Amino acid sequence: MKLFRSRVNRLSARLAGRRLRMGRAGGVLIAALLVSQIVVPSFAQTDGESPPDPSVGADIPRSYFGPMPSESLGMDQERLVGPLQLLRSGKLDEKKGTIELPLYRGQLRDGRAVWFILTDTTDEANAHALGLNHAAKMTYSDVGDAVRVGRLEADTSITFDGGAVDFSPQRTLVPGAAPNFFPPKTARPGSVGDAAYSPLVRLENAGNHIYNAPVVAFDVKESQIRFCKGGVDHSLVHDRVVKICPDGNGGGTVTIDLSTIFSFAKPSLYMSTEASDPVVAALDSGTFAPALGDIQIGRDDSAFSAIERLFPIANGPIGKDNPQRQGLSSALADGLDPLNVIGGVPTVALDYSPLWDLNLAEWTPEAIRRGYRARVIDEFQLLDLVRKGWITGPDGARFGSTGIVVNCPIVHRFL
Repeated sequence: MKLFRSRVNRLSARLAGRRLRMGRAGGVLIAALLVSQIVVPSFAQTDGESPPDPSVGADIPRSYFGPMPSESLGMDQERLVGPLQLLRSGKLDEKKGTIELPLYRGQLRDGRAVWFILTDTTDEANAHALGLNHAAKMTYSDVGDAVRVGRLEADTSITFDGGAVDFSPQRTLVPGAAPNFFPPKTARPGSVGDAAYSPLVRLENAGNHIYNAPVVAFDVKESQIRFCKGGVDHSLVHDRVVKICPDGNGGGTVTIDLSTIFSFAKPSLYMSTEASDPVVAALDSGTFAPALGDIQIGRDDSAFSAIERLFPIANGPIGKDNPQRQGLSSALADGLDPLNVIGGVPTVALDYSPLWDLNLAEWTPEAIRRGYRARVIDEFQLLDLVRKGWITGPDGARFGSTGIVVNCPIVHRFL
C-alpha cells in the first residue's frame, strides 16, 4: 500500500470506479437530468427500484402516456434517444442492475476449460448479428501482450494460446479512515490473471477480428459452477457473477452485476471485468489483468488509439441520501456505485471503446470551501472544472492519465 499511495501522490495512482459490493445497491438510475455548470440536480440512486413512473406528480394515470421516443421514432432514430439497450445479447434487469448473457466454454491449448462471455468486437457485421457492441478502436489494442491469440475449432469453441485466471483469492477491501475513506487501507482483488491473460482475443483463423471475451471461470467442470439460483461461490467464478448456469453442452447463461455511470449527461450501465492494476481490480470486483497495461494510454481519440477516458472522482460528496453523492470515497463509505463519468458510448459517439484510460479527479480544498463540489455528469463539464482549477489530479497534481486501463463494456443507457 505504500507503493500505491506514492503513486497516488504522483498522479500515477491506480484507482478506478465501480459499484462496490459492501452493500448491494440496486444500481438503477432515476429521473430527468438538469445539467448546470456546477450544481447538477440529477437522478437519485435507490435500492432495487426502476426509474419512476412518468405519472409521478401528474394528474393522470400511467396509461395516458405514450411510448418512449425510442419505441416510436422511425428507422435508426431509436439510436439517438433512450432508453436503449446497447449490449443486446442478453436479458437486462434494470431493477436489479444485472444482465444475463450467454456463457461460452473454450479451452487453453493444454485442455483446461475457459468459461467466458462476449461483449465487444471489431467485426461490425458480427457485432450486429450477435448483439455485441461494435468497438473499432480495439483494433489498436494488439500491442505487447494486451491481446492473446485464439483459434476457432470445428465445434465452434475457441482454443486460447495462453492466459490463466486464479479465482480462489478472497477479495479484500478496507476503507480508509473517515473522512477520507479513499484510498482504501487494504485492497486485494478476488481474481488474478497470469502474465498471458487478457480478456481481448484475436481469432487468427476467423478474420483476425478482436473480441472482448472476459473470463468468468477457469479450469473447472460444469458441476462445480452450477449456481443457477444464485448463492455463487466466488472462489470459483468472477466476483461480478450473480448466477451461472452451464447447460451441459458447453454453453448456458451467466448473470453479471452492473455499475451505474454517466456518459455526456446520459445515465447508463456498464460492467467492469478487468483492470491493469490490483487496487483498481479490487475496487471494481474485477480481475487483475496486468497485460492490459501494454495498451497505449493518454491519447484518447487520436489516431490509432484503443482507449476512451474514464473519470472517477476521488472525493465527491458523501452520504446515501445525498442527491449530489458521487465518488470513490463515497462508494467506500456508502457501499453504492461511485457514479463515474466516462467518454463516448455506442450510438452517441463514434469513439467508443470498452478499454478505459483512468483519469483520477479530485476536488480542490478551495472548491470544497466555496461549496462548488457537486455531482458531475458530463465529460466536458468535468474538463471545464479542471480548466478553471476546481478539479485537479490527486493532491493538486496535474490532471491526466494514471496509466491504468480498465475493461468496462457498456450495456445500456437510459436517455
